[in-house]
Amino acid sequence: MTQRIPISVYIITKNEEARIERALRSVLDWADEVIVVDSGSTDATVEIASRTSAKVLHRAWDGYGPQKRFAEEQCRNEWVLNIDADEEVSPELAAEMQLAVNSALENQAAFRIRVTDMLPGESTPKWHAYSYNILRLYNRDFGRMSDHRYQDRVEVNGGVTSTLRGRIYHRSFISWKATLEKINFYTSQVAMERVASGRLRLSSIRLWTEFPLTFLKIWVGRRYALRGSMGLAMSVTVAYLNLMRLVKTQEAIANSVQAATSASQPERKAA
Repeated sequence: MTQRIPISVYIITKNEEARIERALRSVLDWADEVIVVDSGSTDATVEIASRTSAKVLHRAWDGYGPQKRFAEEQCRNEWVLNIDADEEVSPELAAEMQLAVNSALENQAAFRIRVTDMLPGESTPKWHAYSYNILRLYNRDFGRMSDHRYQDRVEVNGGVTSTLRGRIYHRSFISWKATLEKINFYTSQVAMERVASGRLRLSSIRLWTEFPLTFLKIWVGRRYALRGSMGLAMSVTVAYLNLMRLVKTQEAIANSVQAATSASQPERKAA
């Protein structure tokens, strides 16, 4: 595709040297502008991105939503597309977005895009691959990225939202080490944010049911049972993530209550 689409693409990164090149390669040939906001990579992420025509900026980490809102604010076009460093825009989707934006009505606010999970070794989506629609392409006159610290969602006010048929390929897996590090970071962020927002209650029933129900949701509902040993491992991993999110929240709540109790008690005078 040689014609540039009046869309700004923005991506946030940290230590994404294994995946950022694929993501950038999928948008640089057609997007009018590509913004990369890095939060302190210690690998070759910045070097790889800087070798391209993308505009590379640095911003200290302040949560998923705030980081993406900052990136959004650096864009010069009304229409913006958010992708993650582990995603790839298919050529079919790029062509479809060009038609969609060029023919958009005045009240067209946004487009949902189908994101398809890809496992290691898969170059094209399997027929049974799990996909979901998410709002990624939007007009900033109608929508903004939320400033929620651990949820990166676009909030649209008015206008029309439609769904495109093209896909974004989502390749989240690098290694088990990287996966566990990401789980540890994300679940800690969630726990801290929930306590900071005053959500100090957690159902004990969820602690018993979260892992098995999540496993079944992924293993059966998302058809990972058809994806071999990696499908089994990923189903367990997602269930583990959800459980850790709860137990870390429970731990953070207990620590918060204990700190508040200690602060309210008068200091004992020395005998």
